[in-house]
Amino acid sequence: MNLLEKEALAAQKAIELEDATPEAIIQYAIETFPNITFACSFGAEDVVLVDMIQKVNPNIDIFYLDTDFHFEETLQTRDALAERYPNIRYVQVKPEITPEEQAAQFGDELWKNDPNQCCNIRKVQPLTKILSQYECWITGIRRDQAPTRANSKKAEYDYKFGLMKFNPLASWTNEDVWNYIRENNVPYNPLHDRNYPSIGCTHCTRQVMPGEDPRAGRWSGNDKTECGLHK
Repeated sequence: MNLLEKEALAAQKAIELEDATPEAIIQYAIETFPNITFACSFGAEDVVLVDMIQKVNPNIDIFYLDTDFHFEETLQTRDALAERYPNIRYVQVKPEITPEEQAAQFGDELWKNDPNQCCNIRKVQPLTKILSQYECWITGIRRDQAPTRANSKKAEYDYKFGLMKFNPLASWTNEDVWNYIRENNVPYNPLHDRNYPSIGCTHCTRQVMPGEDPRAGRWSGNDKTECGLHK
């Protein structure tokens, strides 16, 4: 399938799948693109998708970006999911340089001095490398997470990484996510119970106070709102 065909398919499916259930979207994506993967951050949306994917096809590849700066609770969530769904294997994807090498090359606390560069090294570059092995990926982004995600389609062509992209939960609300977690007893990151609605690296994530935007805890103190994985 060439680029024009993929663009046309994405536009068509964005319309056809808009009212489909997440499970139906996952089913279509896996059947149409066998060489598919799911990027899991172990946040609330992603644990929902892990549960859905294992019901549809537990054999697809699931990877996570290990930035070396994860909260311990995030890794505990990974382990809880692995225990709950033993048929699923989580592929660890790491940056090419260690935190020590990063500090030597770019200075200490790069996440403070140049958070975009830090995210590029520890997230975007590893993601670009792993996605080059696939023709399609699934993500947990939702439209109401941030203004930058408000126009996300259920099916898209991802020009940044050059492959098809499906966002099965794009139209879900935060309430939809938590209703699913509770109804299906899905393991989730305990930091969500401590005012961390959006969880990234330890250095760039703080608690969100009542009345603040749900993503106010990410890169607090500067105008950065995305790590660069999504447009």
